[in-house]
Amino acid sequence: MRLLVTGGAGYVGSVVAAQLVEAGHEVTVLDDLSTGHQDAVPEGARFVQKCITEARDELDGMDAVLHFAAKSLVGESVAEPGLYWSNNLGGTLALLDAMRERGVGRIVFSSTAATYGEPERSPIEESDPTRPTNPYGATKLAVDTALTAFARVRELGAVSLRYFNVAGAYGRYRERHMVETHLIPNVLKVATGERESVSVFGTDYPTADGTCVRDYIHVSDLARAHLLALAAIEPGEHRIYNLGSGTGFSVQEVISVCREVTGHEIPAVVGERRPGDPAVLVASSARIERELGWKAERPALRDIVSDAWQALSGKA
Repeated sequence: MRLLVTGGAGYVGSVVAAQLVEAGHEVTVLDDLSTGHQDAVPEGARFVQKCITEARDELDGMDAVLHFAAKSLVGESVAEPGLYWSNNLGGTLALLDAMRERGVGRIVFSSTAATYGEPERSPIEESDPTRPTNPYGATKLAVDTALTAFARVRELGAVSLRYFNVAGAYGRYRERHMVETHLIPNVLKVATGERESVSVFGTDYPTADGTCVRDYIHVSDLARAHLLALAAIEPGEHRIYNLGSGTGFSVQEVISVCREVTGHEIPAVVGERRPGDPAVLVASSARIERELGWKAERPALRDIVSDAWQALSGKA
């Protein structure tokens, strides 16, 4: 297939692009490099430096789009909501209009479990209420809503994948965010000497060790789900799938495994709870396992951390 991967120079997009190339697809990566890295574009893929509002000419002859291009910092979305609405929703609507004009009727969308907000139960299922608590999650939910509408009236085929924390590495492809907010890479940066310590926000949650529990999924497993979703697209249908571990890992578990893997002490500084931090955020992936046969092949926290550490320390 001929495929356009928007945001394919970013962390998740680059791994998906690499797996698509390995599977024999003809891949074009479109990225404005505002947060991505050109050297993350896999060999064998064509690269075009453009934003998604300029994707129209790159869609000629494409069979499908895999859409990762988005702003994704929760704090920034609260401070600059207009940037997120114009980029995440406005940019995607422009992309969908261009797809319609060029006759491209299939899309896999990188959504987020942030669309659920603070859930009433855990693990979260796709039928649970969507009540995002920040503009980032709200813009992703708005795109999901738009995809449902486009599929209904324009016979677009779409799949949205919702997930929480992606981690690990796929060969040389790793997390390289200019502003890093994710726990595992920040803990590993203590081991490399880039940070002095890691912060733990609250140790009095109703969990086994008192720290928050979050869902972590290996980036290679996540990428594989995108390939399965691509093959499952049906015209006129918008499917939504959660991707998660079903159990999750606590902040303390993550720090402990990072200490074991790196052999470094990794000092942790305990602070107060952050407002709005739920005790447990875990997604159920029962639906995608049942319907598409997806199941995490590298669910162990040690595997996730080990792969991330090898890539970060140059041993991959």
